[in-house]
Amino acid sequence: MNGGGLRYQYARLSVSEKLIAINVIVFIVMGLTTALIGPNIENWFALPQDFFDFLKQPWSIVTYSFLHAGFFHILWNMYILYVAGRIMLNLFDGKRFLNVYFLGVILGGLLFLLSYNIFPALIGQKTSLVGASAGVMAVLIFVCTYIPNQEVRVIFFNVKLWQVGVFVVLMDLIQIPMGGNVGGHLAHLGGAFLGYIYARQLFKGTDIGEGFSKFMDSISNLFKKSSATVGNGRKKAPMKTVYRKQQATSSSKSSPTKDNHQQKIDAILDKISKSGYESLSKSEKDYLFKAGKED
Repeated sequence: MNGGGLRYQYARLSVSEKLIAINVIVFIVMGLTTALIGPNIENWFALPQDFFDFLKQPWSIVTYSFLHAGFFHILWNMYILYVAGRIMLNLFDGKRFLNVYFLGVILGGLLFLLSYNIFPALIGQKTSLVGASAGVMAVLIFVCTYIPNQEVRVIFFNVKLWQVGVFVVLMDLIQIPMGGNVGGHLAHLGGAFLGYIYARQLFKGTDIGEGFSKFMDSISNLFKKSSATVGNGRKKAPMKTVYRKQQATSSSKSSPTKDNHQQKIDAILDKISKSGYESLSKSEKDYLFKAGKED
């Protein structure tokens, strides 16, 4: 009963909220694992600064983003991800959100890795990268670039998103010479750069995450094909023909509705690109919000 309830609640979450839930679960599990077994397991998922160490664990270019150094580290990251993710999912579907997020994670990780292998002041330092900040920054700077004049409430003041974006980037740039978390700030800037470029190219009609999306779809399809094989390698028997005909009929009827839905979304996005998010009517904003929740 409880398990079914949890699955139902999880299914109702948006893609950004699901990502937050996964991060929190991993944080708790890794905390217990480190306390009971030791930090060696976590080291296998953190991104090392040495290039040859990275070659031994290439998966860490993504898995590092699910690890966090402490409670306030994950709290701040997940809060920003929730706010920025909600804005982005009012504009685009979950697939594009994941493109921006994980490409930001990857580019942030690559910039960290490159910096610690080419800059003399960083070479030889023993460190590793953890945290979702690069992906979070990618999503945040994406929305700050795509709808720069949209106002948000920060404590007692309304500020425009472009001002938020400039502030967080400057904070990272200023803190690099101070030492300390240099690798983290470099990863933030890598994610921010990805979010900016993604949004600017999208204005021009180019989705730079399309190739990444196809790659992820191919992996997903591979797992689906594997799960369709049961027992001694024989595939599951197909459904009866009558059901397949019914499904074909149903999809042909629903296709115009889906087309109209996508056309309306595209029209609203065109309006945003020309006149800004503030130009939308309340009904258009509500339509985008509902569409983002459904995706």
